[in-house]
Amino acid sequence: MKRWIAWLLCAAMVLSLAACGQTQSGGESATLTGKANGFGGVITATVTTEGGKITAVSFDGPNETPDLGGKALETLAAAMTEAGSVEVDLVAGATVTSNAAVAAVNNALDPEAYPYEEPAEKDDSKTLEGADLYHGLGIVSTGRQGPGSDDQEVPVYSFNTVAVQALFDGEGKIVALNVDQVEVATPNYDGDGMPHFTGYPGKGGYNYDENHDAVVDSVLEPTDESFLEEIASWQTKRERGDGYQLGSGTWTDEMNAFEQFFVGMTVDEVEAWFAANCSDSNGRPLKITDKSSEEDKAKFDALSEDEQAALADLTASATMSLRDGHGDILSAIRAAYDARKGIDVAADQIAGMGLGVVSNGRQGPGSDDQEVPVYSFNTVFAATLLDADGKLLDVYVDQVEVATPNYDGDGMPHFSGWPGQDAYNYDENHDAVVDGTIEPTDESFLEEVASWQTKRQRGDGYQLGSGTWTEEMDAFEAFFAGKTIDEIEDWFAASCSDGNGRPLKITDKSSEEDKAKFDALTEDEQTVLADLTAGATMSLRDAHGDILTALTKSCENARATA
Repeated sequence: MKRWIAWLLCAAMVLSLAACGQTQSGGESATLTGKANGFGGVITATVTTEGGKITAVSFDGPNETPDLGGKALETLAAAMTEAGSVEVDLVAGATVTSNAAVAAVNNALDPEAYPYEEPAEKDDSKTLEGADLYHGLGIVSTGRQGPGSDDQEVPVYSFNTVAVQALFDGEGKIVALNVDQVEVATPNYDGDGMPHFTGYPGKGGYNYDENHDAVVDSVLEPTDESFLEEIASWQTKRERGDGYQLGSGTWTDEMNAFEQFFVGMTVDEVEAWFAANCSDSNGRPLKITDKSSEEDKAKFDALSEDEQAALADLTASATMSLRDGHGDILSAIRAAYDARKGIDVAADQIAGMGLGVVSNGRQGPGSDDQEVPVYSFNTVFAATLLDADGKLLDVYVDQVEVATPNYDGDGMPHFSGWPGQDAYNYDENHDAVVDGTIEPTDESFLEEVASWQTKRQRGDGYQLGSGTWTEEMDAFEAFFAGKTIDEIEDWFAASCSDGNGRPLKITDKSSEEDKAKFDALTEDEQTVLADLTAGATMSLRDAHGDILTALTKSCENARATA
């Protein structure tokens, strides 16, 4: 009965189209085309009808995922042809593609009743027109030479990555800020608690000041094991806590003061304030003493009395630089604004905002064609907004992945090592063949670190199995919204592979363990998982980055927004 009803409906459509000259009367055939927007782009349907009945259907969806969307289109074309109708079962796990296929056939049969709508123009900044609140995550890396050298005249170096989580209102004013930073130095730096990186295994050791007394105690020779241990131990400046003292308190205390000071300003106003109120030589808020330069004194004198008073109040608790070799906080605030996305969340729903940072090292993949190993380090930044019940209102994740220059992936940021260490093989054109070596110098060190891009910044050039890294991460973020972190961890334990941390997607090549885990899920859980893996298949916890732990940390670190 269902097929007869569908046949009558199709016959009515074809008769209607005949009046518009799109098909012929009687038993003659017609070929019609229609379009709809699928998961990856436009899907075109070519539909042949004869006597009002569908006799053949084919689809062209060049941007659908081949192994899922592409196969779904083949399955649906065969099913519709056999049924002579669009009334067929959708393909599980390819819901978006399936619905688009049905819409494309309907558009072919009756474009007036089922018009094709052009997709909205992609907004790379992820902003939504008219949103009341925007959530941003900005990440900026810089290198530093010094301070100075150790007692054996071996230079000190460091790299710094600043992360800014920000909320903006519809006028671009800052509602709340959450800033943290990872600073990593050579092991001869004498500061207690400073995370350090000795270098890559096999490429020379570095002087080590074990007890932080400005006297070198030994030379560290990095091994595969120590390389992984060092990176896993990196702490952010907030995590270093009371041990990280500055002139007016801890780094955390000073940063909190800056965050509160900037609330209510736009980013343009923050930058204008910085230009007028901070030293051109060191990026610190002006605090005039007998030792101040003439340039700083003149700059301070140019301020009004009210501006001087406001500045004095700020520098009672915040004196560190906002832009120097230790980190470019100002540019990270701008980056958070540029990367903001509109969110459908009211300010009074947000009980807290959290920023979680996790670093890990990776050995491989393998070696280059000269048998020199490949290494990388990965730092994941997870920004979350939470309601009073601990549910995630919004999630924003990004990551910095940095590899040895012999890694053959196009667009991968690289770090060749500290100046003075042995040169590293370099695959310049990413063809898995070494082209030469890179000898790190002071200049190349600074240039390399400044060029590091996050995975979101790498954009369309960073393709994964089901789309770009950004598209896959967006799918996970949407999936996590509305859940508590405990619910997410429980879901991960039940629905992701113990072998690689990926959401379960069962194929003939899947392990018996993964198949058993998938079979233990309910039918509804399997359907939800299939829908997710249509757009997100990457690992949430592996050597490429521990996204799940970063999310957990962000919730543990959540602070009130008001």
